Amino acid sequence: MKIAVVTDSASYLTKEQAAANNITVVPITVIFGQHTYKENVDITNKEFYEKLANEKELPTTAQISMGQIQAVYDDLAAQGYEAVISIHLSSGITSFINNLEAYLPNITNIKVYPFDSKLTTAAEANQAMLAAKLVREGKSVETIMAALAELRATQHVDFVVDDLSHLVRTGRLSNASAILGNMLRIKPILRFNDAGQIIAAAKERTMRRAFSHIKADINDFINTVDYPVRIDVIDGDNQATSDEWVADLKQTFPEATIDTSSLGPVLGVHTGRKVMGVVWSRDFENID
Repeated sequence: MKIAVVTDSASYLTKEQAAANNITVVPITVIFGQHTYKENVDITNKEFYEKLANEKELPTTAQISMGQIQAVYDDLAAQGYEAVISIHLSSGITSFINNLEAYLPNITNIKVYPFDSKLTTAAEANQAMLAAKLVREGKSVETIMAALAELRATQHVDFVVDDLSHLVRTGRLSNASAILGNMLRIKPILRFNDAGQIIAAAKERTMRRAFSHIKADINDFINTVDYPVRIDVIDGDNQATSDEWVADLKQTFPEATIDTSSLGPVLGVHTGRKVMGVVWSRDFENID
């Protein structure tokens, strides 16, 4: 069976990664006023953060439409693909995956297997790259879907925003009512719960102390597992801090595979500039 892998632009796979792994990336739309931009097609990360800093009207997002995703699947079917594993942004922060599952009876030219990442950014990207790896190895859809669930169960994300107000404004912080007030003036550590929702899990007074907290979380994880670990550092227009964190993590966890990713427009709408995050999990390259 010829199997395709699809994900959305919230995975922040680079064009090179997508091409090398034969992954189709469907862009999500960002809206500034009356102008719409497809992420990483019509607007770059740099352009987005410049607009975010300078535009008076704050941006919004629009999820992938069923027409948009149908066109992607139609193209894959025309290329001879019989099945597609479609990995998408957490159902805890968008209804897209639920809408896709409801829409499946309308897709008759290719078999679609949706997978809820329950996460985003590098965690979602690593799921897509695992699926692509297993496709290359000739594994069945059932084996790949099971492996994705296995990887997802090991994935953790901690991130720190410079300004919590964006997440509050867009309604993406599930426990906002419990943590507003003085948390707007500190550095909350945010993560995804089991439902794939963003929650505030801890608070620190500086970015440096937040990073120490994250390192302690990673250390606790590494001390309880017996498999290779992968760590991805994610930044939203914060390259200098990313470089510092990567250097520190390489020294602290020399046995781990450490990589980087950028957070672009669709998630930047909710986090604002200068966000920093870390994803850690079993190294997907170690899963067969």
